[in-house]
Amino acid sequence: MAPVRAGSAAESATGDTALLQALLDAEAALTRAQASLGLAPAAVAAAVTEAARAGRFDARGLALRARSGGNPVIPLVADLTDAVGPEAAPYVHRGATSQDILDTGLMLVAARTIDAMLADLDRTARALAMAAAEHRDTPMPGRTLTQHAVPTTFGLKVAGWRSLVLDARDRLSAVRAALPVQLGGAAGTLAAFAAHAEADGAPHAEGTAPATGTTTTGTSGAAGAPGPTSGPGSHGPEAESPDGAAHGVPATDLGLRLLAAYARELPLAEPALPWHTLRTPVADLGSACAFTCGALGKFAADVLVLSRSEVGEVGEGGGGTSSAMPHKTNPVRATLVAATARQAPALASTLLSSLAAEDERPPGAWHAEWQPVRELLRLTGGAAHAAAELAEGLQVFPYRMHEHLALTEGLIVSERFTVALGPLLGRARARKLLDAASRKAVDEGITLDEALEEEEPALREMLSGERLRDLTDPTHYTGSAPALTDRALRRGPADPATTVASAPTAAPTAAPTGSEDTTPETGER
Repeated sequence: MAPVRAGSAAESATGDTALLQALLDAEAALTRAQASLGLAPAAVAAAVTEAARAGRFDARGLALRARSGGNPVIPLVADLTDAVGPEAAPYVHRGATSQDILDTGLMLVAARTIDAMLADLDRTARALAMAAAEHRDTPMPGRTLTQHAVPTTFGLKVAGWRSLVLDARDRLSAVRAALPVQLGGAAGTLAAFAAHAEADGAPHAEGTAPATGTTTTGTSGAAGAPGPTSGPGSHGPEAESPDGAAHGVPATDLGLRLLAAYARELPLAEPALPWHTLRTPVADLGSACAFTCGALGKFAADVLVLSRSEVGEVGEGGGGTSSAMPHKTNPVRATLVAATARQAPALASTLLSSLAAEDERPPGAWHAEWQPVRELLRLTGGAAHAAAELAEGLQVFPYRMHEHLALTEGLIVSERFTVALGPLLGRARARKLLDAASRKAVDEGITLDEALEEEEPALREMLSGERLRDLTDPTHYTGSAPALTDRALRRGPADPATTVASAPTAAPTAAPTGSEDTTPETGER
């Protein structure tokens, strides 16, 4: 009963099985990260990774058992521990807390869903760029407060739709690049990881450096400072990471090294801090999704108005049928997109309200996010998919636009007359004349130029017939619309590597797709 997302990539990427797989991926990545630092045997990491397959676990059973502990990670850890065998069991979920895994899992779900969204937004932008270029000079009525205003061009209108699509794409791309792993342990201090290493004697931790080239225990750092001497969890004198290391953090603290290693195991960024109650990533994600639904909703809303039977300036190719009226071709894709724009803000507000989360880990605020995050991703992904189909199949009827330019018998260019008559009559008198002539034209059903001549008989002496015809032709009053369209089409998608995201994260370990160079003609990839 959710057609906007049914069958879309977002639906499969956010389902229960997909979330379960993301949680398992987070658990396996944590074990591999610990193995990379010598804190777990490599064979254990391989065993956990092999066991971490969603098909081996009962999602419904996990949900039911989660009621006793408040989240599904608790029963999942128990089942995964049983699945890996006795040798690997002590290393499953070692040092982590449930929120570490669930937050990381949700970020993985978001990353995988956004990647599909970006592809659909690229499709939409390409189709709209072609339509805007084709109709750069196609005149149509501009409408303000539901009424004819002054002429514009369909190309400029479409360029505006595309601009919003690119705004949405840029925001989602920046959020995607900043989605972080979560790792903090029980209260965000990473203390348990060092404690486990010390309890084990850390036979492999000493002298092991992460792949980024940071310093090792007992060696000098970038500035030649000695490393700690009391084990991998020491907080003694620390050397700074070499240039390019994430956040410039000390290289010798085990918790920080593990955090960096964890991020390297996943297509997610390394956060500066554990963010158990610092919910910037989730708030940014919710805001970007809500913006995207709204941006696509503007496109849909215009299509819905312009495709009305009374207007008929555009049509949705392959529209839907009616259960009762055989003649109808309903704009169903635009309708579904418009529906998401009305739902998304409320879901995003829930995520924004969770910013006010107390203590080091919150009761309720974090739990309130799980379903809104998934539903927002579903709505946004579904809207992006439907918008791409809408843009690619959009039908345009310029002859209807031309007919509508004449509906008001010249009133649509009254602004131009006001400007043209100002130097001849004075600004105030010209405006008074146009006001009176406009009312006469409407009341008597005559054209604006006829009404002007009746109100001001000397008009023919002031303006030649050729000048009068030019002033009354709405196709000659589109201003800079074509040039604005050209300028808008020179814009392409932003490179997420150069976009400053608000979340305090390092660069992602794997950049999202869609950052290729653009062509100067259309600004498209």
